[in-house]
Amino acid sequence: MVASVIAKNGSGGKQMEIMRKGILLAGGANSRLYPTTRATAKSLLPIYDKPLIYYSLSTLMLTGIRDILIITSPDHLEAHKRLLLDGSQWGLRLSYIVQDKPRGIADAFILGRDFVDNSPSALILGDNLYYSSGLSLMLQTAAAQEEGATVFAYQVPDPSAFGVVEFDNNGKVVSLEEKPAKPKSPYAVTGCYFYDTDVCDIVKNLKPSERGELEITDVNREYMHLDKLHVQYMGRGAAWFDTGTPNSLAEAANFVHVIQKQQGQMIACPEEISWRNGWIDDDSLLNCADMVDKTPYGDYLRSLVNEKSFSP
Repeated sequence: MVASVIAKNGSGGKQMEIMRKGILLAGGANSRLYPTTRATAKSLLPIYDKPLIYYSLSTLMLTGIRDILIITSPDHLEAHKRLLLDGSQWGLRLSYIVQDKPRGIADAFILGRDFVDNSPSALILGDNLYYSSGLSLMLQTAAAQEEGATVFAYQVPDPSAFGVVEFDNNGKVVSLEEKPAKPKSPYAVTGCYFYDTDVCDIVKNLKPSERGELEITDVNREYMHLDKLHVQYMGRGAAWFDTGTPNSLAEAANFVHVIQKQQGQMIACPEEISWRNGWIDDDSLLNCADMVDKTPYGDYLRSLVNEKSFSP
């Protein structure tokens, strides 16, 4: 049960099936959110009507990925398992592994090397939320890239808190910096990354940064030096939240509330994505609704079957 993305190559229009695996990094100390996260994981905090981890998990699912490794801390492993189970209720296969202490984002490919097993992969951070009318197409385009790496750039008011990508006048990437004091551009690299089969070997040869972590920016920089880094710009109409502070958590929750209220459709509903993708049938969707019975969430799932809602 591994994701497959059909991509056309540039010669002759032949099709190639790309099998891609997903890694969801939900570890870390989460100290910026103390005292809230002293007793629970950040990825389990609510963003309006669902846990934060649903948003990053749904992003992988929109890509078409069904085989996913959840990386979490020892204290929160069982809580994640209670919430997500083995994924079969959504047509997924979820695996779990513990990161005993934070060693940087790129450490996900040290821990997940056996899981990736020489397949192309996608990595997403468990505290990132994406929204756009073209999100599925953007993700599937990145997943269909056979060689190199793809990252997503988003303009932010304070890029010094993120990895920053700089472009020349032709849109070519010329530099990548991790949390620079004086950013060379307003474009942050967001927390979703697509890599080819070389990523685990690249990470294996990385040296820890001055703060003692394996930096994902160094991985992306290596692809840049190889001229194999693709950057997808998320323009107007797209939203990205890195929910690492109380303010950003509140802003993300308010955003989800407003969009869902206006549109009458849920953002980041794993059950709906699975159902619309044909990974689960009507009965399975109703079983999922029964698991959250007598809630607006359960009512929404039932409405999908009862109304056969149209989704353009």
